[in-house]
Amino acid sequence: MTLLMGAVAYDPKVVSIWDGFRQHLVDRGLPFDFVLYSHYERQAEDLVNGRIDAAWNSPLAWVRAVRLASARGVELEALVMRDTDRDLRSLIVTRADSGIESLADLADRTIATGAIDSPQANLLPLSLLRSHGLVPGKNLTVRRFDVGVGLHGDHIGGERDAARALMAGAVDAACMIDANHLLFAREGTLATGATRIIGETAPYDHCNMTIGPSADPGEVARFRDVLLAMSYDNASLRPLLDLEGLKLWCPGRTSGYSALEAAVDETGFYGSDGGVRADGYRP
Repeated sequence: MTLLMGAVAYDPKVVSIWDGFRQHLVDRGLPFDFVLYSHYERQAEDLVNGRIDAAWNSPLAWVRAVRLASARGVELEALVMRDTDRDLRSLIVTRADSGIESLADLADRTIATGAIDSPQANLLPLSLLRSHGLVPGKNLTVRRFDVGVGLHGDHIGGERDAARALMAGAVDAACMIDANHLLFAREGTLATGATRIIGETAPYDHCNMTIGPSADPGEVARFRDVLLAMSYDNASLRPLLDLEGLKLWCPGRTSGYSALEAAVDETGFYGSDGGVRADGYRP
């Protein structure tokens, strides 16, 4: 049997990455192939329904897939994740000259977010703001930048546009993941020294390789072993690992998704059965 994995084509490099990984896996005795999806919602459904055996899932796709699986009485496994998927934070950023120094100062102001389905630049930071009494539509105005809807924020998902709006003075604050805050400063989107971080989420985890009910346990064990054995010192693998943004694969864990689960429930983004409930979300 061939282990069939799904991946979302958020960028043309996805083909290069998984073409290369496929050859590496096949060379090590694992019959492996992949299919590409235009968005995560269909990938999650196909995983749970057994059309694919594994899925390279965003954190939001993991949350939905688990709910779909539970409703069908099946279980999923978070097999592996990248070293760069662990302990990430999202930030609330203002202009340094704005006079806004705390989250409380955002009351009755406007904040820019990434896409509707971005955990890192919409769901998680807005959950943080709710915990401080700042409620969208009540005492907080949200200006959302819906870029790449269906891609769950991979990898920018409106964050750069939110940062630009902040610098242009069109909004009072912006949401972004910590790595993109650094990236935007390096590339000049955010001028050096021009921003102030006034809030950050608790650490959370990002993507994982999710195993579905149709996967053969022996193939899964081989898949895990080959991925975990990938070395950044291997000259042929290093370009692929760089493209995928990791130095090594780590065992999967699910402890870093509780905050996103809570944010999904706060907004009703998905129902308990995994049904899509978010208002205006059309991947």
